[in-house]
Amino acid sequence: AAAHGDLRVMFPLVASIEELRKAKQFLVDVAQELAEEGIPHSPKIPVGMMVEVPSAALLIDHFVKELDFVSIGSNDLLQYTLAVDRTNEKVAGLYKPSHPALLRLIHNIIQVGTKAKCEVSLCGEMAGDLRFVELLLGMGLRVFSVIPGLIPEVQKIIRSVSVSDAKVLVEQVMTMDDSEKIYTLLETRARTIIPFAL
Repeated sequence: AAAHGDLRVMFPLVASIEELRKAKQFLVDVAQELAEEGIPHSPKIPVGMMVEVPSAALLIDHFVKELDFVSIGSNDLLQYTLAVDRTNEKVAGLYKPSHPALLRLIHNIIQVGTKAKCEVSLCGEMAGDLRFVELLLGMGLRVFSVIPGLIPEVQKIIRSVSVSDAKVLVEQVMTMDDSEKIYTLLETRARTIIPFAL
């Protein structure tokens, strides 16, 4: 397929460097097989991975050396970081995207990826949650993966805040340890930009 247009390959649920290297080797092996069979192909395809398990998030400085891009899977990363099954009604109340541990992990992934010139995007509910857009922008995120219907409102927030103010927000949130207070702060700021959207 890459012989006919731009193509990128992203591996999901990677938990170790060994898994990533094995997956990348499969691509090399297939490219060699295609070459031997005379089948048109692209020998160099940008490779990325989902960062959705804590082990990958904690080792991100090693992963980015071997990748062209990463995408933070906020739903799974939150679930695995907090050990909360979001589909279980008994514990679903503990599933909080404003949890300080999750925010620190995401902040670090963005910072490390950006420094290594490895494109970082974020997908999942958090990417389209208007309460988190300014915070993520301040963390350095520049690629938001959201459903089409949310694009106008996400764009409005991005156009309505300055990066410097967003960075100040990040500094403030990174000192906080209460997910409810963080959520309230983020919601208050978002309401000042899009009052009727929340």
